[in-house]
Amino acid sequence: MELAFLNPLYEHPGSWASAYVDLSQHDEDMDHRRRLTAEAVSRELRDQGADEATCRAVHDAVEGLSPSEPYGRAVFARDGEVALLVPLTKAPPQGLVHWGTLPHVTPLLDLAGEDPVSLVAYIDRTGADLELRSALLQEEAGQVTGRQWPVHRAKSSDWSERHFQLKVENTWEHNAREIADALAECQEETGADLLLLCGDDRECRAVHERLPGHLRDRAVETEHGRGSRLLPQEVDDIRARHVRERVLAEVERYRAARVPDEERRTAACEGVPQLIEAAREHRLAGLLIRPDAPDTHRQVWISEDPDQLAARRTELTNLGERQSWPARADDALVRAAVVTDAPVFSLTPVLEETGDEVPAGGMGALLRWK
Repeated sequence: MELAFLNPLYEHPGSWASAYVDLSQHDEDMDHRRRLTAEAVSRELRDQGADEATCRAVHDAVEGLSPSEPYGRAVFARDGEVALLVPLTKAPPQGLVHWGTLPHVTPLLDLAGEDPVSLVAYIDRTGADLELRSALLQEEAGQVTGRQWPVHRAKSSDWSERHFQLKVENTWEHNAREIADALAECQEETGADLLLLCGDDRECRAVHERLPGHLRDRAVETEHGRGSRLLPQEVDDIRARHVRERVLAEVERYRAARVPDEERRTAACEGVPQLIEAAREHRLAGLLIRPDAPDTHRQVWISEDPDQLAARRTELTNLGERQSWPARADDALVRAAVVTDAPVFSLTPVLEETGDEVPAGGMGALLRWK
């Protein structure tokens, strides 16, 4: 998951309120329930030591959230002001409220993490309808109209009929190329992660083969035609499979990087002390986290600079830092990854394949060489 949007949370030091608000129940009581949630969240923050101005800011933000939110929002606030609202792609558990030195962003990896945008093409022989789909989005994205005649084969073996069939083939090829070109252009404009091709086998295959090389691996063929739309669960299943495959690829990279090279160096590490050292040296190339694993809860010490963190407070003192504060290990390491443009991956989608042994303790990193 690319987390550059979190940079505003790391521009100013100070304690942070983090609240994950469930808005997934849509019924006649939702307004009343949202007011109760706002009161419960602000009360919990107050019990954890948050200042009154920040409690009030979070209360007002939660109470003012739109009832049309499909799942909910993460609210981050400090010094009486809300700094960031993040839409969630899954409903959060109740009571996920935190007051601490750093914003508690690790839950975002699962609640607003990998949300691939799918560009869906409903294809027939005359063109295609396009739409964009994600956990939070479903909207029309245009239409492709190809040649309308001739599009049907004849069955006779007469020469004139064979000539007609050749024209049909030419029409299909022309329309497939038009659709592929339109998909490539729309993908470039929208940044869609996946292309879902819906139609009969021949139509989908013809478009697939004419996509630019860098998009063919992103394309998935389905059996739906132009007249029927993919059900939300079907899209969710394809998107979940894409996320799982991407995370598994990172895990395999991590496993391979743990093997020492000829100079006995490894390009991966695990365990809080080693991860802290890599973060100090700006060597994090990618962070892998199993949320709620043992190491995520460990206390570390941080200073105002994201690359100044330590397992013990005395280490920061020895590094010349005059001020330091305790923080969760996962939040401190995510901050270090964000400010150095290193992606962060949750291992939740691949727990069945990896279990709890990779990485040891629940956090690991791919490393850049010095």
